Amino acid sequence: MFENEMKLEFISKAKNEAFARITVAAFASQLDPSLEELADIKTAVSEAVTNCIIHGYENKQGIVKIVGHLKENEIILEISDQGKGIENIAMAKEPLYTTKPNLERSGMGFTIMESFMDTMEIESIVGLGTKVTMTKMIKPKEENEEEDFQMITKD
Repeated sequence: MFENEMKLEFISKAKNEAFARITVAAFASQLDPSLEELADIKTAVSEAVTNCIIHGYENKQGIVKIVGHLKENEIILEISDQGKGIENIAMAKEPLYTTKPNLERSGMGFTIMESFMDTMEIESIVGLGTKVTMTKMIKPKEENEEEDFQMITKD
């Protein structure tokens, strides 16, 4: 059972990527994450939303959906589009692979999402769209404070 849930829909415009990051960060803040955990979540959301806009819809306008769930000390995020879908997910997940080299895309979006979140799953159907589901466990505050203290004392 989820403790809380949010749903967000917005037009696939690049300027809405920052709106998505901030909204998800505000939602995630209920779990009292560290600044690093919050930055990780925001970065992963930014990558997923950018993929929807750049790759899912290409030059068309569509809707990007974000569904967020809070469960104990975990955030679960589903970011989806109803765009063109991904033909080969395994290839798309390869670091440096990009279908938009002319836009100077790094091809690291999925790699970044995987490294900043605890889990990441991709579901995609060509012609119907893509959904990325990511989770992140938020450490209890005591553990974060201990790590911060250890970092300070090491310097």
